[in-house]
Amino acid sequence: MDTQYYDDIIIGSGKAGKTLAPALAADGRKTALVERSLNMIGGSCPNIACIPSKTMVASAEVANTVRNSAAYGINTTLPTIDLAAVIQRKRSVVQSLRPINLNNLHTALGDDLIIGTARFVAPKTIEVATSEGVTRLLTAERFFINAGTRPLIPPVPGLEEAGFLTSESIMENEQLPEHLIVLGSGYIGLEFAQTFRRFGSRVTVIGQSEQILSQQDPDIANAVQTLLERDGIDFLLKAKVLRVDRSGNEITLQIQVAERDIKLQGSHLLVAVGRSSNADSLNLAAVGVATDTRGFIQVNERLETNVPNIWALGDINGGPQYTHVSLDDYRIVKANLIDGGNRSTRKRLVPSCLFIDPELAQVGLTETEARRQGYAIRVAKLDPSDIMRAVTEGQTDGLLKVIVDTETGRILGCSLLCHEAGEVISTVQMVMLAQMPYTVLRDGVLTHPTMTEGLNALFSKL
Repeated sequence: MDTQYYDDIIIGSGKAGKTLAPALAADGRKTALVERSLNMIGGSCPNIACIPSKTMVASAEVANTVRNSAAYGINTTLPTIDLAAVIQRKRSVVQSLRPINLNNLHTALGDDLIIGTARFVAPKTIEVATSEGVTRLLTAERFFINAGTRPLIPPVPGLEEAGFLTSESIMENEQLPEHLIVLGSGYIGLEFAQTFRRFGSRVTVIGQSEQILSQQDPDIANAVQTLLERDGIDFLLKAKVLRVDRSGNEITLQIQVAERDIKLQGSHLLVAVGRSSNADSLNLAAVGVATDTRGFIQVNERLETNVPNIWALGDINGGPQYTHVSLDDYRIVKANLIDGGNRSTRKRLVPSCLFIDPELAQVGLTETEARRQGYAIRVAKLDPSDIMRAVTEGQTDGLLKVIVDTETGRILGCSLLCHEAGEVISTVQMVMLAQMPYTVLRDGVLTHPTMTEGLNALFSKL
């Protein structure tokens, strides 16, 4: 078998990989990018994760607005949900993005964009089983692994036999679940729970911890749960699924909740307990790349693995699983290898957003984390009903919370459960990045009436 030689090979076309490939090629490096499927060009975000799921979230919000239009003085009939049309709209959005990513990579790489499944077979060498059924050997000086993750499936007895949906397959299921059971109370599970509740399904969420969103402060998690319960979502927490069975169109879960065993029956089961690494498909043992106990590739603050000239970027390196983090991974590698810089992940300030309605956005430390780290802190909270824009929008549910260092006056963290929280959190983040005191937001002249203006009131409570 002939071997093809490259300066750089990227495995996976997620945000980091698809952005890095043109940069390396423009730097004069002979670069190849291997992606397992044309349907995954651009990675998970535009194809099976962020973009399609938020497209469906948008449809659910429209349904909810129509259902509650009388509160705004608009009388209309109750919405009829055409789930097949919702999914077709989602497909259209995804299909509109795929050619853009494909064209960008083809323009940069030409035939060195290779569709196939890659695995290491020796140091500096991978084998690619291409989509045309041909096996190719590629060797390179440097490798950048951006192969991503897949839904994590827990080892529950009977689960595989009973059948289940994942965060990917549920977005292709055109039959509206009569009763959707969601296994998992994190970001993925809660977004789909509210979406399908607003489409008209009965929804029950099963969580293993004492609270949903186990990484959040209890007051924030409880506020989110209250909102979702108001939507009609049921919760079973501190619950362990013992077994799953199916009889015809009905699925039954045997669950241990505290000291009692219960049975829960539904029409569909969504497994949303997290993501697992795709590193197990790469035969990393052939080159000695180390992984952690969960199978994610271990990297240092410059995203280098334990093997020289091999980097891991994006979700597969075990960091925060967000597209904006993958993009910053690209920036770090580009700065260090092309621009002569010295960037790292150290002290990287990463925001997040849970796209329920209202949104939950967070940046920096939670109150729990700040106290654990020994900070002397001041905490302020605000009800969204104190923000005039929230009142005019009829969006007064939620809770705004900020944690400030008593000694320096700098913002340590902020959680916003409110209308447009994903947009407002960026203002807080910029002040944190600039290392300015909280008084900048307390005293700044912010446009009225906007949700961002609520930051004046929030920080005035310190």
